[in-house]
Amino acid sequence: MALTTWDDHPEPLAAGSAPVPEYGTGSLADLLPTLAAGMGVPGHSAAIPELTAADRNCVFLVDGLGWEQLKAHPEDAPFLTSLLGSSRGGTGRPLTAGYPATTATSLASVGTGLPPGVHGLPGYTVRNPDTGELMNQLRWQPWTEPRAWQPYPTVFQVADAAGVHTAQVSSPTFQNTPLTKVALSGGTFLGRLTGEDRMDLAAEQLAAGDRALVYTYYAELDGAGHRFGVDSDTWRGQLMCVDRLVQRLAEQLPPRSALYVTADHGMIDIPFDEQHRIDFDEDWELRAGVALLGGEGRARHVYAVPGAEDDVLTCWREVLGEQFWVASRDEAIAAGWFGPHVEERVYRRIGDVVAAARDDVLIIASEREPKESAMVGNHGSMTPVEQLVPLLEVRT
Repeated sequence: MALTTWDDHPEPLAAGSAPVPEYGTGSLADLLPTLAAGMGVPGHSAAIPELTAADRNCVFLVDGLGWEQLKAHPEDAPFLTSLLGSSRGGTGRPLTAGYPATTATSLASVGTGLPPGVHGLPGYTVRNPDTGELMNQLRWQPWTEPRAWQPYPTVFQVADAAGVHTAQVSSPTFQNTPLTKVALSGGTFLGRLTGEDRMDLAAEQLAAGDRALVYTYYAELDGAGHRFGVDSDTWRGQLMCVDRLVQRLAEQLPPRSALYVTADHGMIDIPFDEQHRIDFDEDWELRAGVALLGGEGRARHVYAVPGAEDDVLTCWREVLGEQFWVASRDEAIAAGWFGPHVEERVYRRIGDVVAAARDDVLIIASEREPKESAMVGNHGSMTPVEQLVPLLEVRT
């Protein structure tokens, strides 16, 4: 769907009216396959046609650095702002994250080069069809065998096998997490605590091979947004820090390198009142016939009691249909929300009903999800503020 249609608000909010991510040409899942193809890694093709091949590629993913938030704060990020015209191969356009626009899903899309319907991490929390339990795919709770849940190799693994020097430079906290194993493993993991150390080491790793693929990550901007909001002094301070880190890395790039700065999602602040925060735990209509509530406030997976699927869909549409795109599982899949194809093993991880926010509203669950329900900044849906992410570029 062309970006010019993102702000259209067709009524009623049919599943097919949602602005589906640009799977196959301009989503996060297309980035690493494009870079790998440019380095001659077999099995990959250049899905983002605007990008020019480089021998050494570094992806710096800043958690929560949405396109619209970056454009709204030029004074806090002068270096990043100077790169806006370089985004997406000099077109000055963003990428789309993929649905839902949430960290676990997006990191899996980045690392595997596959859309959510194939890699199988289609939300923050989803039902495990084998156990009937909700699984938190960010924290990997309850434990599930990682390779059974996501069986595909990462682009890093394929590149490493093809002789590309491959490394991930991140916080030591993430080295052995299941999400890292299924989404970002391959080559060498190098843990460093400070952002400055990560930038310096990422530059060193880029220079360590004639062909190199390096990934580095910064989480603190996202944390500030969730806790304080994306226009808070704390968030702005973190954006200033990110700006300095990107410039530090850019100034150390070895020859024949391309640095890409991107993100897993944007973020939106939601007011704390009943109009903007609908509490599932206190709404008997929304609870009726629901066995499990998954996803997150702006991207819900709703699992119905067997036999109640149609009733739950009807009720959720009646209650929320002017503020959310509310679809059955099959409608959401047919509309391409999770990519052009959903594998059978992933099919029932998706809710019987899927609800994606269009307006500035959340479905919280104050008793089941007290921490998530208290967050200021939120994300997950297909609106531009959540979905659009930069792909800023520096080349040597």
